[in-house]
Amino acid sequence: MAKLFGTDGIRGLAGQFPLDPATIKVVGTSLSTELRKQLNKHDPLIVIGRDTRESGPWIEQAFIEGATRDGAICRSAGVITTPGVAFLARTLPADAGVVISASHNPYQDNGIKVFSPSGKKLDDSIERLIEADIENASALEQDAAPQLPSSDLSEAAELRERYLNFLADEIAAGLSLENLTIVIDCANGAASSLAPRLFARLGANVIALNNEPDGRNINLNCGSLHIEGLQQRVLDERADLGIAFDGDADRALFVDNNGQFVDGDATLWALAKYLDDKGKLKQHTVVATVMSNIGLELALKSRGLSLVRKDVGDKYVLEELLRSRTSLGGEQSGHLIFPDLSLAGDGMITALCLLRALVEAGGSSLAQLTEGFVRYPQILVNVRVTEKKDFDELEQVSALAQEIEMKLSGRGRLLLRYSGTERLARVMIEGENQKEIDGYASQLAGAIKAAIGER
Repeated sequence: MAKLFGTDGIRGLAGQFPLDPATIKVVGTSLSTELRKQLNKHDPLIVIGRDTRESGPWIEQAFIEGATRDGAICRSAGVITTPGVAFLARTLPADAGVVISASHNPYQDNGIKVFSPSGKKLDDSIERLIEADIENASALEQDAAPQLPSSDLSEAAELRERYLNFLADEIAAGLSLENLTIVIDCANGAASSLAPRLFARLGANVIALNNEPDGRNINLNCGSLHIEGLQQRVLDERADLGIAFDGDADRALFVDNNGQFVDGDATLWALAKYLDDKGKLKQHTVVATVMSNIGLELALKSRGLSLVRKDVGDKYVLEELLRSRTSLGGEQSGHLIFPDLSLAGDGMITALCLLRALVEAGGSSLAQLTEGFVRYPQILVNVRVTEKKDFDELEQVSALAQEIEMKLSGRGRLLLRYSGTERLARVMIEGENQKEIDGYASQLAGAIKAAIGER
């Protein structure tokens, strides 16, 4: 069987394999069985949450039916953010946390993501065992969607309140947002109720957008993938800043007081400066991915700080943060991790940390906080290939790549990689001059096409 778990769990079209009711029940049963074996425990406790997709309730119920069939105890937090479930798994404590979400994908998709009690994503070895159980399920009955449960709404509300209190009383301890006007785009997702309440509780004047989910409007022309509406509203309201979440609120992107977009790289820069000034940027290092703009690397270097790059995926950022005992990492997408606060990327924690830096700067604007970071022009070209051969084995490609890197000479960056899911070679170049890097990318794409491109 092909690998079902990616870096963000199982994801696909709701109702189709592997997100059909029968397979979801197997996932529930299998997770409970593996937890029981590992913990030598008859009744593992699993806490579950979901985003606002219309498929969420029946997927949750199918999972619960499978898990309780094996003896697990399941507690539902209802609609809550992904990092909210990670928090609950750690603090209840539960033996696992399960999130039903497809993050920034359209409503037709959904997914199942599992967290360990530490807040880290599920160990690969358990994922492989669950995949084997799905493969060995002799005949998955293709029954109808499960009957929706009569949920314990009071317990779900209590679990969500526990998470909200953690953010307000622990992460934001001593932080006052009075006199700040903040526009929040909730993406019609899991943050729709929680985020406006959190920032209003801290004293901000909150203007909430896209916080009326209907099951089908999650991420629809809103949230972190569609920042334009938020930019305009910040200008219209003369707000201090805007915050955009994605569907499950594990990432946050920002708009400054001038209506300018502040991505994950710019946020990392602002927070790195803040932590460094406080003596809290461990190892004087920020962890990011190969996709972070060279502008971040050069800005950090100007302050004597280092950037360590890892493969794309918050999983790899977290692994490096823990290995190197550093304190700040993240992705250009706005998925930031503060391991001293949480091992899960949390958009609301990211927003609170940035707001603390803003407030403590005493009258500075977000635009001023991000000064010093210059996003370099970038070009990304995809080349469809017949095979994924090591680029070093392609003589002309390798020679041309070395020549281009010499021309960029520390003021630009070349990245060659293959897509993980398609037969595509990706050519990404950053540099000071857009026309120049466009030419380099065209030359390199041509050399790859001549060597292994589809005819």
